[in-house]
Amino acid sequence: MRLFMTSIAPLLGWVAFQLFRFPLLKKSRAKHRFVMKLFRYAADYGSVRALSVYGHLLFFRGEGMTNRIQGAIYIERAADKGDSKAAYQMGKIFEEGHQNYPVSPGKAVKYYHKAAEAGHILAIKRLVDIYKNGELETGESESDAAHWLNQLEAGRG
Repeated sequence: MRLFMTSIAPLLGWVAFQLFRFPLLKKSRAKHRFVMKLFRYAADYGSVRALSVYGHLLFFRGEGMTNRIQGAIYIERAADKGDSKAAYQMGKIFEEGHQNYPVSPGKAVKYYHKAAEAGHILAIKRLVDIYKNGELETGESESDAAHWLNQLEAGRG
């Protein structure tokens, strides 16, 4: 049964995302509960997109500290599975610090690198600033700043 659920998790995540974006019954609490259950189910069975979206919804829009903590856990799992948006968000979380995630400059830079290597523009911009100004305990590095600036220009070209 687990294998079956793991194989359909991306489909459930896709269905949840489509329902989430569908304008019909936009303010419906029942629709919201159903979509959140679909996201949670898909995320728990390994859908990377569902991990990212569900984590984002819990962390940034959830009510209460428990939802924020759970959201950060889902975002971290998505980031560790290669989702660039989640990696960028984890970089921000570790840079700013939140409840169970204290400020950790090393982890922030690690996640920014992960996101930037996957082509996330905001992560690349952040790395340029980090290396240009020597932020997050990295020290100034013109060569690293130039490398990420080149990546930024290549992404825009």
